[in-house]
Amino acid sequence: MGIFRRVKTIAMAEVNGLLDGIEDPIAMLNEYSREMEQEIAKGQKALARQIFVENKQAALISETQALEDKRTRQAKLAIEKGEEGMAKLAVQEKLTLEKQAALYQEQYEAVKTQTKILVEKLDQLKETYNQMQQKKILLASRANVAQSMKQIQKATVSFQTDTIARGVARAEERILLMEAEVQAGSQFAAPLAQFDTAYDNFINDEELNNEIEKLKNEKVTI
Repeated sequence: MGIFRRVKTIAMAEVNGLLDGIEDPIAMLNEYSREMEQEIAKGQKALARQIFVENKQAALISETQALEDKRTRQAKLAIEKGEEGMAKLAVQEKLTLEKQAALYQEQYEAVKTQTKILVEKLDQLKETYNQMQQKKILLASRANVAQSMKQIQKATVSFQTDTIARGVARAEERILLMEAEVQAGSQFAAPLAQFDTAYDNFINDEELNNEIEKLKNEKVTI
């Protein structure tokens, strides 16, 4: 017997664990709100019935008192006319109506007390519902913030240092390659510049012959 109880406990624990994992706090709050709204609706219907009973009881008291007043007038009229038998019947019915009215009044007071209690309970239920709605808004905001932070943390954790390091290394290699290309271009342009300079310094035959003729025409001064 103990083994089966332990197996049941373990199974229930696992089921509860799974349920805890899939519970959505916002959905839970919405469900609690719907249940509270249903309770309020039931309370309002019960209050409506209670008010109906109270009004009906009040009307019954009024009718009984009106009938009692009528029998009182009939009894007085019978006494004035000397109709003793009629007067006794009227008085007897008047006394019965008085007792009924007193009983109805007592019942009415009990109904009013029940109505008051029901109104107070319904007001408390509505107040609790309003507080829960305000708290639900706050909790929903907190849940959204927590979910956002959780997603941010998950995204942050997903970044791997090795991946970032490899990216930086690739960027560095690219920059080094660009610098090497610039340097190689500079080295290639240097011989051309030197050739151009040597060419510019080269003296042709025409310049040489002109300079010799110029010197021949000049007199040598000792």
